[in-house]
Amino acid sequence: MFHGFISVAPKCDVCGLDFAFADAGDGPAIFVMLIAGFIVVGAALGVEIAYEPPFWVHLLIFLPLTLVVCLGMLRPLKGVLIALQYRNKAEQGRLRDP
Repeated sequence: MFHGFISVAPKCDVCGLDFAFADAGDGPAIFVMLIAGFIVVGAALGVEIAYEPPFWVHLLIFLPLTLVVCLGMLRPLKGVLIALQYRNKAEQGRLRDP
């Protein structure tokens, strides 16, 4: 389904399905920001309340965690949104001709 890390291939290698319909846009990034923000900020608040570490410890722990969580969820969520577009036959909105 993917040609690079998040770029969609022109067609499926197995069944030949044309992925021209696939346009997930910014949807996956929005969901990743919401979910990862909830996870990372919640964990950072929990650590801050329980242990009160210095700021550099937060950077050392939560900056790599943020990158791993965001990059780890981006590709699967993009795949899910493209699959939902295919299943629901989603298309661009059009105005009716008068």
